[in-house]
This record gives sequence, structure tokens and C-alpha cells, in this order.
Amino acid sequence: MTAPESLRAPVGAPRQSAWRGQAPVVAMVALGGALGATARYAVALQWPTRTGGFPWATFWTNVVGCAVIGVFMVVITEVWAAHRLVRPFVGTGVLGGFTTFSTYAVDIQKLVENGRPATGLAYLAATLLAALTAVWLAATTTRRVLKRRQP
Repeated sequence: MTAPESLRAPVGAPRQSAWRGQAPVVAMVALGGALGATARYAVALQWPTRTGGFPWATFWTNVVGCAVIGVFMVVITEVWAAHRLVRPFVGTGVLGGFTTFSTYAVDIQKLVENGRPATGLAYLAATLLAALTAVWLAATTTRRVLKRRQP
């Protein structure tokens, strides 16, 4: 496998230069991911799912995280010229670590294994629909609010 074009060093340049340029981005994603995953874990500890029960903590974590992604992306792409490390830290790191596809998939598997396939299917569809709706609503609402504030 070869590195993506953005990570490849120019011809004749030392190989290290590409890594040095990306090291701060990787560090910000890692730091943000640790913070986001810690927050998600705290939510799961405070709102545990009983065996065979609907995984509300993961559901709401994903929905809220998607709503925040909607607001964040509008703000940093349409309003604020953010530092180049803000998007990797907050968008990919914090929000990527907070929202969780892997736990969502495991929750569905557990529901099916515990004889609750209908609940698993409902959870699968409801999370997808709610998360997409949340990001769209948040982005749309943010644009409207910001438009009203302009002179």
C-alpha cells in the first residue's frame, strides 16, 4: 500500500519531511480522539444498557455527536477561518472519538444474539435516520441563525 498523495514527500526530498508536516495533525487527532472516547465512555458508564435493552446511551451519543458535527462544519467552513489543526482536533478527533460506529454495530449484534432481532433492526434504522436528521437539522439551523445575525 502506498501513502496518499498528501503524505508523499516530493521527489528528491527526504522522507521525513512528509511525516513532520503531518505529525501535528496526527497528534491533534489522537488527542481529540482520546478526549471524545473518554466522554463517550463516561456517558456509557452513567447510562448503562441492560442485557437485551435498547442501547440509549450509544443512540443519543451518536445523535448528539452528529448534531455537533453539523454545527461545527458550518462554523469552520462558512464563518470562521479556523487554524489548520482545529478541524482534525475537533471534527476528526473529539467528535470522531465521541460518536461510535463500532459500538453501534456491537450493540446490534448483542440484540440479535439475545433474541431481539426486531429491536436490533429498529436500532439500526433509528440511529441512521436520527443521526442523519440531526446533522442536517443542526447545519440548517446554524446557517439560519448565522444569516439572521448578519447586518
